[in-house]
Amino acid sequence: MTAPDRFAGVRYVVDDVQAAIDFYTTHLGFTLRMSAAPAFADVVRGPLRLLLSGPASSGARATPADAAAAGRNRIHLVVDDLDAEIDRLRDAGLSFRSELVTGPGGRQILLGDPAGNLVELFQPAH
Repeated sequence: MTAPDRFAGVRYVVDDVQAAIDFYTTHLGFTLRMSAAPAFADVVRGPLRLLLSGPASSGARATPADAAAAGRNRIHLVVDDLDAEIDRLRDAGLSFRSELVTGPGGRQILLGDPAGNLVELFQPAH
């Protein structure tokens, strides 16, 4: 048995690996770990390793045709000031896929990456 990775990995199938790299590193605080664009790249933020698989990657080729579209699942990023993040991202020309939602656990809004994968920005209730 090998030691567990220090990252938790999530794979997103994307149409354009470079556009995905730019989106996550420019707007959401990820750091590029490795790029083999246009096929594949991975970016990290804290313990999250996001695997960006382009159409030619083995990860995309292994995805069944009926699961090829971006889905309802999403990564969940905790932020300290959701209102400031919304303003910053809108100022950068990004649009959101949902309205701001408030619940007992906190507030959240959904953003779409260039391929349509969802990213949840979440501020916990205090």
